[in-house]
Amino acid sequence: MKIAVAGTGYVGLVTGVVFADLGNEVACVDIDPVKVDAINKGQSPIYEPGLDEMLQRNLEEERIRATTDLEGATRETEVIFICVGTPPTDTGEPDLRYVDEAAATIGRALNGYKIIVNKSTVPVGTGDRVRRIIEQHRAEPHEFDVVSNPEFLREGSAIHDTLNPDRIVIGADNARAAMKIVELYAPLERPMLITNLATAEIIKYASNTFLALKISYINAIADLCERTGADVVQVAKAMGYDQRIGHAFLQAGLGFGGSCFPKDVQAFMHTVQRYQLDPTLYQQILAINNARPVQMVERVRERLGGLEGRTVGLLGLAFKPNTDDIREARALELIKLLLQAGATVKAYDPVAMPRVQPLHPEVVYCRNAYEVAENADALVLVTEWNEFRQLNFERIRNAMRQPNLFDGRNLYDPQRMRKLGFYYYGVGRAADNGEFKAML
Repeated sequence: MKIAVAGTGYVGLVTGVVFADLGNEVACVDIDPVKVDAINKGQSPIYEPGLDEMLQRNLEEERIRATTDLEGATRETEVIFICVGTPPTDTGEPDLRYVDEAAATIGRALNGYKIIVNKSTVPVGTGDRVRRIIEQHRAEPHEFDVVSNPEFLREGSAIHDTLNPDRIVIGADNARAAMKIVELYAPLERPMLITNLATAEIIKYASNTFLALKISYINAIADLCERTGADVVQVAKAMGYDQRIGHAFLQAGLGFGGSCFPKDVQAFMHTVQRYQLDPTLYQQILAINNARPVQMVERVRERLGGLEGRTVGLLGLAFKPNTDDIREARALELIKLLLQAGATVKAYDPVAMPRVQPLHPEVVYCRNAYEVAENADALVLVTEWNEFRQLNFERIRNAMRQPNLFDGRNLYDPQRMRKLGFYYYGVGRAADNGEFKAML
């Protein structure tokens, strides 16, 4: 099948490369000629494990190419995926200008029946909006259909998630269009759910908002655990064994960041308000999440007796492991709060430092975790990269001015850290749970 993909961000580029790997002919389109040139040279503009190798393989097989010409790509293909960004506006509503621009360009280029697939995360009603824009801009009355096909991939495992989705949602008001997209995904042999447009558009926001709710919920429980001497890790473990709840997204810590959850919850909140429904639930999800970095900095401040003149090291800057994405990253908020309080901030991340440096040149960027620890009064684990799991903590402790470890992802065992001589703080973790663990 001949496919065009408008937008080469995380969703667009991964979608295009995977479809090419499945044997389709793919044109990846972006307005940035620098990104287009890099892709055609086999260099992914984003960090995603396995993406460069898959891109290079399909370039060699001539199944994929990049271009700035969306009109030309539209004329030459059967299915056009819209995978452009929908960043939040100042009010938190999604900015649909890039979707509108893509739809207008596609409309001008129509030269026969096409299927336009919204893969960008968009509010309910956007499919109808895209249809109207294409109708307004088409020069001749060629037929077309609009489909909603939301993505559920996770940065850091995007290739795997695209090839092995839990489900494939296809929202269409025309069976002809739906069956064409079913055919496209058939090689994956995964469950497919065919709905109307509105249902598919709500599924994405409802899913992400529920996952964000689980994270904020367990963080609210973590606050209660800290007040009562309970251990949120054990609480979450017990909850997760209930098949109705599950273990996923019940990890207390610094909260969620990234390009999806924060903006999707905000967007969903605006949608329910637009239909005169109560937004309180969604407001509280965000309020709990926004408080996490503030609470962590306050814990550090209390332990050090103030932050003026202190040195605080951050382990990790990306919003999650295996990506260089810093959108809504918890580290950015921590940096801002620590600098405002007069602290010196040191940091290390395996891949994300080049993205943070232009934003915060005043931070001391280090070559590894041990360099971050040198003369630090406190260390904060921000991103649970694998290389942080098995550090030499005796070396870390000896390098620090004060051995204070604040575990923002509950990655480490509290008893082990305390035996090694650290003051250890974990989010919602019991002060001393070792005796009970030894009995089990």
